[in-house]
Amino acid sequence: MPIGASLGLKREALDSRLRSMGRTLVAYSGGVDSAFLAWAAHQVLGNDMLAVIADSASLARSHLADAIAFAREQGIPLEVITTAELDRAEYIRNDASRCFHCKDELFSVMESFRRAHDFESIAYGVNVDDQGDFRPGQAAATQHHVAAPLLEAKLTKQEIRELARTANLRIWDKPASACLSSRVEYGRAVTREVLSVIEQGEDALRNLGFRQFRVRHHGEIVRIEIAREELSRALTPEMAAEFARIFKSLGFKFVTLDLEGFRSGSMNSLLSADQLTRGQ
Repeated sequence: MPIGASLGLKREALDSRLRSMGRTLVAYSGGVDSAFLAWAAHQVLGNDMLAVIADSASLARSHLADAIAFAREQGIPLEVITTAELDRAEYIRNDASRCFHCKDELFSVMESFRRAHDFESIAYGVNVDDQGDFRPGQAAATQHHVAAPLLEAKLTKQEIRELARTANLRIWDKPASACLSSRVEYGRAVTREVLSVIEQGEDALRNLGFRQFRVRHHGEIVRIEIAREELSRALTPEMAAEFARIFKSLGFKFVTLDLEGFRSGSMNSLLSADQLTRGQ
């Protein structure tokens, strides 16, 4: 299916930018943005690109498996690396700058890989819409001189989904999903145990047939966010009992359902203006 003229020009701008970057590593998580960027880079650069995914405790096993499967389906060269953000005290303490330290670790490891394997550039999948959210990781990308081809081509999230749909990429309507650490309330230590509990809870919600959701960890309290279009299914006595059973078995004392539904970055609403400024 053809795309509109305006979007076509943006795609041409993206391809031109990728072509100018030479041998490129693409930071890849399997989400729509990074998956489309990896695919587009492979279309333009062929084997002069390599998708790089971090096998980290903050990446759900199901997401890692799906990311690897998509790269295999599309013939995209892929390297799985190990990052050690959970060895960083500044990451574990989980203040407003946590995402910076995560991306600083990722891009440090990728930079070492780039030098060792004679790649010229590193790119990641930030887009225009990401500029309106609190994302300290972008500061880390700037410090490491990581390119942002989707942003440079002025592509929005919806436009990326449309380009992916037009290219018949199955990830075009994949629900957005940040790392598991983003589910932990600020100030609560990020540990492997906490991340495992969140991952098990989200796997359980997925098995119940929900598509867009978050498990927010507030210590003894779990706050479940479910997309508004799916919320009516969650608001039944039977489902409430099932939520209670699942999450109490994971160690939570109180199980809550957020009546505002799913919204990306809801933990950021708990930060003060000063914390937001220092975190950025």
